[in-house]
Amino acid sequence: MATNKLKAYFKSTDHAFNLLHGDCMTMLRMFDFSFSMIFADPPYFLSNGGISCQSGKMACVDKGSWDKGLTPERMHEYNYSWLKLCKEKLKDNGTIWISGTYHNIFSVAECLQQLDYKILNVITWAKTNPPPNLSCRYFTHSTEFIIWARKSQKAAHYFDYPMMKHLNDEKQMTDVWRLPAIAPWEKKCGKHPTQKPLALLCRIILASTKPGDWILDPFAGSSTTGIAANLIGRRYLGIEQEQDFIELGIKRKQEIERLETYMSFRNKIADVAKSEALCNNLFTSEPAPSEELPFL
Repeated sequence: MATNKLKAYFKSTDHAFNLLHGDCMTMLRMFDFSFSMIFADPPYFLSNGGISCQSGKMACVDKGSWDKGLTPERMHEYNYSWLKLCKEKLKDNGTIWISGTYHNIFSVAECLQQLDYKILNVITWAKTNPPPNLSCRYFTHSTEFIIWARKSQKAAHYFDYPMMKHLNDEKQMTDVWRLPAIAPWEKKCGKHPTQKPLALLCRIILASTKPGDWILDPFAGSSTTGIAANLIGRRYLGIEQEQDFIELGIKRKQEIERLETYMSFRNKIADVAKSEALCNNLFTSEPAPSEELPFL
């Protein structure tokens, strides 16, 4: 384990938004720190030259070299490796959320069990506005899955049950979440091919962290995790190997540094707006005590 400080590609002035440029399999070995939560949206390995529908138009399924298909055996080895590294970066009571489709989620679940994580839930994200199936040969793909697991089989994890119940009209929230895909206002700084909606990440973060907690995303992409974290008073480290995407994440952080945009985003995300009445101290643009990541 390296002990020298790493050079951040970007570090915000409030120390709440930090980015490392590189492959997570390398970068995760270069620092020692324990996070309260990890969100990971690993490659689905779908880029095979087929066709899909994007923004109502036919498009080639080619997201980039990072998403090129692997054999099932190699994909499983890859998932096992990064999940093992992530486990070392979680607090004993920390939890991890992993997003996927049927292409990779079963491998992820098996790896979690092999690594002795405790699977807590498998969330079904039912998209309210899925793209159509252009081939008309099978059902429209309208769901993605998010596995929620904790590091330890025995250590208690944090779950804000009252908050989740409040967001669901005082009824227990189920493991089926009906949320839209990303809205146009979330793409003003640019587009990422697998960008997740802020509504999804805000719910995940509200459910499993407290204000001021540190959150890690080893596949940061356009840093939706970081934007959601900062909107609700959490702190973030993202790791991303594609420079175009890391620059997009920086632009998005700069976008919410404008108070008008910051407030507008919070008002547009239903869970955030609804949560404000329950916990007024949750929504602060300032992170809890000016702690920096010790290795940056």
